Amino acid sequence: MSASSARPANHVKVLIIGSGPAGYTAAVYAARAMLEPVLIQGIQPGGQLTITTDVENYPGFAGPIQGPWLMEQMQAQAEKMGTRIVNDLVTRLDLSSRPFRAETDSGTVWIAETVILATGAQARWLDLDSEQAYRGHGVSACATCDGFFYRGKEVMVIGGGNTAVEEALFLTNFASKVTVVHRRDSFRAEKILQERLFAHPKVEVVWNAALHEVKGEQEPPHVTGVVLKDVVTGALSERRADGVFIAIGHAPATDLVQGQLTLKPSGYVWTAPHSTQTSVEGVFAAGDVADDIFRQAVTAAGMGCMAALEAERFLAAREPLAQAAE
Repeated sequence: MSASSARPANHVKVLIIGSGPAGYTAAVYAARAMLEPVLIQGIQPGGQLTITTDVENYPGFAGPIQGPWLMEQMQAQAEKMGTRIVNDLVTRLDLSSRPFRAETDSGTVWIAETVILATGAQARWLDLDSEQAYRGHGVSACATCDGFFYRGKEVMVIGGGNTAVEEALFLTNFASKVTVVHRRDSFRAEKILQERLFAHPKVEVVWNAALHEVKGEQEPPHVTGVVLKDVVTGALSERRADGVFIAIGHAPATDLVQGQLTLKPSGYVWTAPHSTQTSVEGVFAAGDVADDIFRQAVTAAGMGCMAALEAERFLAAREPLAQAAE
């Protein structure tokens, strides 16, 4: 007998998978609607904000707040409203028929009338030891989140696609100089974005180069420069930088729904216009797993609100049908 079949199934009206701003906000709204939601936190409770230090752009706080603290507050609010928070990981999700079935790493089985997918997305990193050492202390993957801290400073952007060029252009609003480093001799970004970048007086482009090492100091931890590697000759060169932005894209956490939900060409979950409804009725997607444009904590929270309200309406519309069937 397998672990999943050894335990009785748990029936819920709303099962929320993921625990960032989208998941916790969905939980607050679903709990206030007396739907008794269950939220399964996943492998990284709190999502990307748990690795974000100063947050200055979340509404309601005049001064900087810490990302992990904000997630703790969201979780506490969801629990206070009546959400059951489960520290577990969904390993299999069957969306072929309602009610839906979720199996977790602990062997627990959840049978859900609706599912809110809020598994998020992860920035792609280069996996350099020095990059990891200074994450949150001068190395970032979100210019919108952290660009404000680099007013009058020199920054580097690593990448050559739309993400990199858009991040670089955004950073010109703050930084005194923006250097874009790309391992090829041309960008993959849209032509109009390239034209804006090349025309900007604050921007320098370094072609055929890759980030080899991030340099910095530890007391307090901050970035002081980078070592670049010429991909043609192999030569190393050192450059000054106050911040490094890794802009090589994001990977949405869609493994659970591959082949079950319609995805966008970008790999993110498709949702109906002005909605969080996915291609399967009763399954809603909120936050960065579906948002390939904004990817902000506040937009994720807004989508979480939408998903809970839509789940509530979905269940309410089917309650008379269920009573009639009985």
